[in-house]
Amino acid sequence: MNAAVAYVTYADPEGLDDEKETALAAWAQAGIAGTAVRWDDPAVDWAAFDLVVVRSAWDYVGRRAEFLAWARRVEAVTRLANPAAVLERNTDKTYLRDLTAPTIPTFWVAPGESPDLPVLGEYVVKPAISAGARDTVRTTDRDKAAAHAARLADAGRTAMVQPYLDMVEAEGETSLLYFGGRFSHAVRRNPMLAGGGAAPDADNARAELRIPDPDQVALAERVLAEAAGSPGVLYARVDLVRLPGGEPALIELELAEPYLFLRYAPGAAGDLARAVAGML
Repeated sequence: MNAAVAYVTYADPEGLDDEKETALAAWAQAGIAGTAVRWDDPAVDWAAFDLVVVRSAWDYVGRRAEFLAWARRVEAVTRLANPAAVLERNTDKTYLRDLTAPTIPTFWVAPGESPDLPVLGEYVVKPAISAGARDTVRTTDRDKAAAHAARLADAGRTAMVQPYLDMVEAEGETSLLYFGGRFSHAVRRNPMLAGGGAAPDADNARAELRIPDPDQVALAERVLAEAAGSPGVLYARVDLVRLPGGEPALIELELAEPYLFLRYAPGAAGDLARAVAGML
């Protein structure tokens, strides 16, 4: 094939991206010359690549405007996956308000608003633009939840207030991975806020391969049809949990820089490589 593809990462001093070598090896087997490059490296000639694949740009949260400007510049000279418009929409979780598919009930507090929170047994409060549970609080104290939402709103950030679901600890979060619009594999994820703590998104020590239930597959594909059906979407991760009544609901649709759990399923890296080849 002899195609040059950029695997876009970030300055990773802790080595959190443990999928890079797996992905690049699978790309090489498919005849794709993959190169890992930082998204913010000014020396990179993005036009030299046939395709630029955003993978572990995990420092974008505090630099979102800069990151999106970079994505638009890259897209002006070559093909970007996922596309800049998808990255812009998906990195702000207010996209959840636009979906008709079932999602976790969410109370939104916009910048400048004073929160009057509903009564919940336990609260999860987080900013709409965040990753890896940054600036996220889990508490049973309604006043504490409201205070955190107010701090976020006062800082010009939209706050999300959701009920904490005990089901996430009993059944876990289920992530379904799609490459090129095709289902690849699914895992049961490590609950990020179990025990009241938070773990980085790449801390997947307790993740395990699982076969999703038919209702989870149906919901994932409904979400993808509604929100990720635009051309050029290379990868998608659909994170689901069951509500107290047993029905599945969307936690988040990851289209920007999700961890893909490539090491958990035989052939997953190959699935991704074939999807990359299909875009070339």
